[in-house]
Amino acid sequence: RQVTMVGANLTDANLSNSNLRVANVSWSTLARANLSGANLYRAKLCWSNLSGAVLVEAVLIDANLNRTNFRDADLRRAIMPDGSTNES
Repeated sequence: RQVTMVGANLTDANLSNSNLRVANVSWSTLARANLSGANLYRAKLCWSNLSGAVLVEAVLIDANLNRTNFRDADLRRAIMPDGSTNES
């Protein structure tokens, strides 16, 4: 089952530990959202705004992040699309 939230306004949402695997969240606003520990495997986040979002330990493997705004986002220990871990 695929979750589709294209164009959603999820500003300040608490989505920690959510399973958004293969979700389509393109063109959405997730500014300052808490996505700590979220599973975003193969999710589509194209053109989304994640400025100031918390993605600590989130899984972003194979996610489509084309034109995604991560300004001031917390990506500590997040697993990036290429499988690398952001340790900083």
